Amino acid sequence: MAWWAWLLVSFGVALLVYAAFVAFLVVVGRREDARALAGFVPDCAVLTTRLLRDRRVPRRHKLLLAGLLAYLALPFDLVPDFIPVAGQLDDVLVTALVLRAFLRAGGEGPAREHWPGPQRSLDLVLRLAAD
Repeated sequence: MAWWAWLLVSFGVALLVYAAFVAFLVVVGRREDARALAGFVPDCAVLTTRLLRDRRVPRRHKLLLAGLLAYLALPFDLVPDFIPVAGQLDDVLVTALVLRAFLRAGGEGPAREHWPGPQRSLDLVLRLAAD
């Protein structure tokens, strides 16, 4: 099988696992948690692009955020995405480390201002960045 076919299959499997977990949360009656989980990755992507456009964010922080977007967009990672759970975990860890460095250096103000998702998700990101 060609590399691009493996890439499509791995993306499909990751998407199915993600959707199954969100559906599980809906079935057990945790709709708010399901919405937060379903939108967390897109919310982080929106936050990152908004921070890249913000003139108040220093260039060195923008380079860090642009590097994160490039890492997430590349088809190869530290752990390939077709490996269930571990493949996505490295993306989460890299995102958390970059956001932690950004928030420690630049403060919470721009992140609070540009966060598109639920307040509960932002509180989680900020709490993880503070540790």
